[in-house]
Amino acid sequence: MKKKVYHELEPYYNTDSKVLILGSMPSVKSRELGFYYMHPQNRFWKTLAKVYDEDLPKAIDDKKDFLKRHKIALWDVIASCNITGSSDSSISNVKVNNINKLLKETNVEKIFTLGRKAYNLYNKYLLTKTKKEALYLPSTSPLYCPKGIDEKLYNEYLKIRD
Repeated sequence: MKKKVYHELEPYYNTDSKVLILGSMPSVKSRELGFYYMHPQNRFWKTLAKVYDEDLPKAIDDKKDFLKRHKIALWDVIASCNITGSSDSSISNVKVNNINKLLKETNVEKIFTLGRKAYNLYNKYLLTKTKKEALYLPSTSPLYCPKGIDEKLYNEYLKIRD
């Protein structure tokens, strides 16, 4: 059943962030635990750790340190929407976040969207406001990435380091 959900996580960034990764809306588990990509089956953190050849950050503070070291900012396209659970395909009645505020407070040079829904919503609602193209990254959700980190996913995420 769809319910109205509001984005309650603050964007994570530093003034020296150079890369912004935007998801669609935090999962139920991420909203419960208070940080991004917290579902244990989501491959986001495993993929980034492999891309940067580092140990997997486990605690939220470790994840924040990882992001800061690599100048990565995290946020989401959606500020509020109607959604069933964590299902991107069920999203409707979208209101978007003010991405420009974050861009003005950082040195972001590249924007990546995580998953097709975030990419499509960014292009529909935010591209004309930010005037910055976003690059698509495949979703790391267990729904779309059930077998772990395959070579294709890893190679796509290497774009973050370029």
